[in-house]
Amino acid sequence: MKHIFEKSVPGRTGVDAGPVKQGTEEKLHSRLRRKTESLLPEVSELDVVRHYVRLSQLNFSVDTHFYPLGSCTMKYNPKVNETVAALPGFAGLHPLMAYLDDSAVQGALDVIYELSSLLAEITGMKGVTTQPYAGAHGELTGILLMAAYHRNRGKSKKYVIVPDEAHGTNPASAAMAGYSVISIPVNRDGSIDRTLLKEKMNDEVAGIMLTLPNTLGIFSREIREIAEMAREHDALLYNDGANLNAILGKTRPGDIGFDIVHMNLHKTFSTPHGSGGPGGGVVAVSERLTGFLPTPVVGRSAEGRYYLDFNVKNSIGSVASFFGNFAILLRALVYITMLGREGLIDVSEKAVLNANYIRVKLKEYYDLPYDRTCMHECVFSAKRQVQKGGIHAIDIAKALIERGFHPPTIYFPLVVSEALMIEPTETESKETIDEFIQAMIEIARLAETDPERIRSAPGNTPVSRPDEAKAGRELKLTCNL
Repeated sequence: MKHIFEKSVPGRTGVDAGPVKQGTEEKLHSRLRRKTESLLPEVSELDVVRHYVRLSQLNFSVDTHFYPLGSCTMKYNPKVNETVAALPGFAGLHPLMAYLDDSAVQGALDVIYELSSLLAEITGMKGVTTQPYAGAHGELTGILLMAAYHRNRGKSKKYVIVPDEAHGTNPASAAMAGYSVISIPVNRDGSIDRTLLKEKMNDEVAGIMLTLPNTLGIFSREIREIAEMAREHDALLYNDGANLNAILGKTRPGDIGFDIVHMNLHKTFSTPHGSGGPGGGVVAVSERLTGFLPTPVVGRSAEGRYYLDFNVKNSIGSVASFFGNFAILLRALVYITMLGREGLIDVSEKAVLNANYIRVKLKEYYDLPYDRTCMHECVFSAKRQVQKGGIHAIDIAKALIERGFHPPTIYFPLVVSEALMIEPTETESKETIDEFIQAMIEIARLAETDPERIRSAPGNTPVSRPDEAKAGRELKLTCNL
């Protein structure tokens, strides 16, 4: 498929809006006027429309394909969310209005206040900030809150403990906040090794970062013991809430003993996400951290009027412009209120059921390093396929593309060799999941009987097997036209 510049024809244009009115050009300051040609392609409106529509048809998306991506789930976004987010009263607001005249944006402030209240209830926490733009941003905010808490108490803390199965952003966020990271391996059950954890715990540990359930899809049965261990050393317990969708209505991080939890709104509460954004990394905290939350927060008077509250004594300051991605927050509120308590419980039950269905159906064909009841996702290994036919996880991913499925996460978590992390979410039907299972079984059989067929996949896509590392080796940081 040609790129848009290859379709350029000299003199071809789109719709001509007519000549510029006399005198209009004088209003534009000379320093803002273009000195050279724009170098944009010369194409008709029809050329542009067809080009980008065809590009969109080449994409995998949650609206077109099953998307079992475990590390950053793409869950179906109900169209009612989009309808509400597009309402003129919301879409037409300017965020500065909250600072200039909060009486004009009472509805928007109500959205932030109500969503914060609901997320505090869902997580069992006391305070919430909606400012962070994504999960990793929420992590950094949470670690900055942790640092502020210890600093306020006059404590010099140096370390953050992270299990080796954690998302890579966990140690990165801790390091960015100035902490040294202690990595603890998981045990044979897939949970953090408590014996080693106890050895590493001391009064210089600022916090323990855990994902619950973790990236292996496992809920640690010893979590209360770990929470008590943290308390003994005045360390905070941080929950990477990326997998919160597995425990909605079943347990709450605050009740377990966590002090901080960030939530990926796109994953748990069905807001759009992809290609770096938009996103929402809302952070909720226990009572002892509410005095450090970013400002402003949205308050409500006794008369029911909403206002901006900057009176947070030990606030870490703003971490984002305004209140985060407002339209994403709005979609999350629609989703939560539409489902209600019973609906959110059903979300977690269906997510866990679907993942365990896949686990049981495929364990005969792929290695299962941690063979126990999983939560929202199951992690297989392609080691068997490597040994028998030289077929790796990436080959299985390519074969799934050929069969119309977006591949699951591969090669993560790093503690599993040739990892295949599969998360079906609760929104997929049994029929869709069965089709995926059959495709995985077919690929496993071909890996033994006709491995070359898998190695050559996909054979039905515009691009089949690009050089995975060429862009890194041959950087092109300028555009020569």
